[in-house]
Amino acid sequence: MVELGVEAGRVEDFAIWVQPHLPAMTRLAARLVSRSDAEDVVQEALVRAWRRRSTYDAARGSELAWLLAIVADRARRHRTRARTALNLVDVATEPDTRDLDLERALDRLGTRQRLAVDLHYFVGLDVLTCAQVMGCAEGTVKATLHQARERLRGLLAEGAGT
Repeated sequence: MVELGVEAGRVEDFAIWVQPHLPAMTRLAARLVSRSDAEDVVQEALVRAWRRRSTYDAARGSELAWLLAIVADRARRHRTRARTALNLVDVATEPDTRDLDLERALDRLGTRQRLAVDLHYFVGLDVLTCAQVMGCAEGTVKATLHQARERLRGLLAEGAGT
């Protein structure tokens, strides 16, 4: 493993250290914000990781989990900033609920459930790594995934039945 270069502050060491994790970081960002904003979120996360590199503790989780937690935080902040800039949508232009699909159902999940689903099913992390990213126990992730699947079943059935 390449050290983070904390003492010397070597950008090259950091770049080598983070390189294998960029695809997962990008996939998670694309799941949490619009695809057009995903690159910005990853860049913000990399800047944050560089600035906070001295706080990484391998005993608390993997490099990937640490980086993905930063991506999730930056995506949440990005959505908050974007929400304040949104214009009100005309109700007449909103899609009909009969057209409910998986993406729209995912959008209706709570923040924690959505993050668990995105990390596990779309980024492909195991439950332990999801727990590290989310800062909770493995059992909590399993329960959250179960609840999310049940909610998605209901939302999709509701969309198909109307």
